[in-house]
Amino acid sequence: MNRNMNVAARILGAYAVIYVAYLYVPVLFLPLFSFNDSIYISFPLRGWTLKWYQTMFANEALHRALVNSLKVGMMTALISTILGILGARAVTRYQLPGQKPVVAMIMLPLVVPEIILAMAMLIVILRMGGSLGLVSIAAGHVLICVPFAMVVLMSRFEGFDRSLEEASYDLGENAWWTFWRVTFPNVLPGIVASLLLTFTISFDEFIMAFFLGSTNPTLPVFMWNQLRFPKLLPGVLALGACILIASVFIVLLAEWFRRRNTSETQTGDMTIG
Repeated sequence: MNRNMNVAARILGAYAVIYVAYLYVPVLFLPLFSFNDSIYISFPLRGWTLKWYQTMFANEALHRALVNSLKVGMMTALISTILGILGARAVTRYQLPGQKPVVAMIMLPLVVPEIILAMAMLIVILRMGGSLGLVSIAAGHVLICVPFAMVVLMSRFEGFDRSLEEASYDLGENAWWTFWRVTFPNVLPGIVASLLLTFTISFDEFIMAFFLGSTNPTLPVFMWNQLRFPKLLPGVLALGACILIASVFIVLLAEWFRRRNTSETQTGDMTIG
């Protein structure tokens, strides 16, 4: 029995290593070639250089695209998280008529192909007489990010001890101040995790930004335009390496908040028990 379990554990471990390598080894070539002293992506490397990073930092068009992505990302993260808070609280605190179909509709962008959503948003905006730009991109990103925000926040609201809110009501607080003084501090780790996650999704998103953008591109669209010129490819690789490092940091930070959230919930349950 133990022998079979050991064999199964080894197979599972080998599978995990192969799976992780399949996902991330190709990505590791991105920062590697960003230091190559050649415009061609090939082995062996001609030499090591930082000139592509210097070129990247001196590119004003890149700076404008970065600012656009930061604006859209922060706007998307804030709106998505606020809507996620409202939706998660409604779903976890009240029994609403047609609740399951409503939640399924909110989560639909997770399974609908993104290009279909982008085309639909484009048609709706143009039919309504709207204009394309950073606001339209942010609207499309909110559509994608709200389900992620709700998933993160629903887990926090479900693990939150409702007796704390009831005690606040018993002591005379109204619903508004109960939320800010009792509920909000307890769900704050989930809110921060939602902000970080939705910002990352928006910052890296391309299809919505491509369809709903104008002549003022976000960073992913800027990178796509640069790829048409082979001599600009090393600068794109350097930019991609920086984005990769920043995205990993943000995702790890969001995961740290999520784990902290879970740990605090479990500790609270054990204390109450």
